Amino acid sequence: MVHTTRRGLRRASALAVAAALLVAGCSQGGQPGPEAATVAPTLEPQKAAAPEPAVPPTWPLTGVAGEPATRPALAVKIENTAVARPQSGLEQADVVWETIVEFEVSRLVAVWHSQAPAEVGPIRSVRPMDPDIVSPLNGLLTFSGGQPGILALVEASPTQVISHDAGAPGLYRLGSRSAPHNVYANPADLWAQADANHQASPGEQFAFARTAERATAVVAGTPATTLAFDLSSQSKPSWTWNGTAWDRSEGSTPATAASGARLSATNVVSIVADHPGTPFGAQNGAIVPTYTLVGSGEGTLATGGKTVPVRWQKDSRDAPMQLFTAEGAPALLAPGNTWVELVPAGSGSLAVS
Repeated sequence: MVHTTRRGLRRASALAVAAALLVAGCSQGGQPGPEAATVAPTLEPQKAAAPEPAVPPTWPLTGVAGEPATRPALAVKIENTAVARPQSGLEQADVVWETIVEFEVSRLVAVWHSQAPAEVGPIRSVRPMDPDIVSPLNGLLTFSGGQPGILALVEASPTQVISHDAGAPGLYRLGSRSAPHNVYANPADLWAQADANHQASPGEQFAFARTAERATAVVAGTPATTLAFDLSSQSKPSWTWNGTAWDRSEGSTPATAASGARLSATNVVSIVADHPGTPFGAQNGAIVPTYTLVGSGEGTLATGGKTVPVRWQKDSRDAPMQLFTAEGAPALLAPGNTWVELVPAGSGSLAVS
C-alpha cells in the first residue's frame, strides 16, 4: 500500500507540472501552446483550369473562317487551250491544279467546295495524274471521256466518277461553242449525285495560318512581284502581285473568267515533279505523260508578295500533299484560294523576280 501511494503521488505531481506549463505557455504574449500547432490550416479552394480557347471553324480547302457546308469536294477537268478560254467558274474555285498533258498543252483540275458557281466548263477528259490529285479529297470527279486504261485508274480510286460520256445527268453542251470545247455543267446538279460514301466535306489538304500575316512566306519569305512559269512550249503562265493577290496571265495576256473577273490567287504553289510518259497513247502516236506525285521534291510557296522554298511530300495516292520549310516545319498558306503549278522536272522552270 505504501508503494502504491507514493507512485500515485508522483503521477499527480507530474500532471500538475504539465498543467502549469500549459497555462504559462498560453499566457505568454497570447502564443499558442504546443497543441495549437496541430490545427490544420485553412486551404483556399483550387482554381479551375483555364478553358480552351474557342477556335472558329474554317473551310477546309481555303482556311477561310466560316461554317463549312456539308457537301463533298467537286473536282472537274477543265480545258485550258486558247479556244477554251475564258472558262466558267474558275474564279470561284478553292484550288486549281495546272498540269501538262500530251502535245505539251495545259489542262486544269479545278476543285470547288466553299463556293458554288452557276456553271463550270469547258469540261474535258481525264488523265493518268488525276487520281493522285483528287483521291485525298474523297469527293467527286467530273469529266468528259477518257481512254479505257485511264478510266480504270480513276475507277480504282476512292473518288466518285461523274462522266459525261457515261450519260451522267447535269452535263450539257453549249450551242455557242464548238465541240469538243462545249461541255459544261451546273455544280448543283453534280453535287446532287453524290452517293452515300461521298457526302462528307473534304479534310484539310494544305496547312493554313489563321491570318495572312502569319503565313510562312509572309513571315520568312523574300519579296517578289512576278512568278514566270515555263511549263512547256505551249504553256507559260505567269503571276503578278497586285498588292492584294497574285493575278494570273497566260503568257502576256491577262487571264479572266467568262464572268469577266480576273483570275487571281491568294497562294501560288510550285511543285517540281518527274513527268514521265505512260503506256497510253494519243493521236499521231503522241505519248500521254503523267507526274510522279507520290514521294517528295522541291517547290516554292508564294503568298503576300513573297516566296519561300518548300519541300513537298505525298505519302500515298490517297494522302494529301504536304509542304514543309527547310527547317522541317509545316509551311502555312494564307487563308484564301490556291493555284498549284505542277512543273515538269528537268524541262519546266520558275523564274521569280
